[in-house]
Amino acid sequence: MSVKYETGTKNIIISKKLIVEDFFMLSSGLAGDILQKYINYGGRIAIYGDYSRYTSKPLHDFIYESNKGKDVFFVATEDNAIEMLTR
Repeated sequence: MSVKYETGTKNIIISKKLIVEDFFMLSSGLAGDILQKYINYGGRIAIYGDYSRYTSKPLHDFIYESNKGKDVFFVATEDNAIEMLTR
């Protein structure tokens, strides 16, 4: 949220490499907690990286549903992230 207020943008792009692995274990609740708070404050976020190694169906469903929305995106590249947040 500091980035939002310091830069005046509601959009943030993060490399998957910078996120702790527990985030991608939905049972930890970490992803839901963090993303929901950011969205509640009017933010939009795109996380880019390779998700192919994950075999969890709930995670795949979460990524799929997130990408259908307008606030949270899981994409392959930084360019894809920019595209999702600027459309």
